[in-house]
Amino acid sequence: MEWRKSSFSEGGDCVEVRQDLAAVRDSKNPAGPALSIDLTQLTAAIRSGELHREV
Repeated sequence: MEWRKSSFSEGGDCVEVRQDLAAVRDSKNPAGPALSIDLTQLTAAIRSGELHREV
């Protein structure tokens, strides 16, 4: 399965998305575990503000 990451990624420290949009992984550890996701639900949570970054 193919993986892709943002073209805005600098230095390889980012999340990669599987081509079928069913999983994500850490680009620094491509042989490591991948997290299965429902991208539709994740996108909805981000857009609604349910997920926010605490500083």
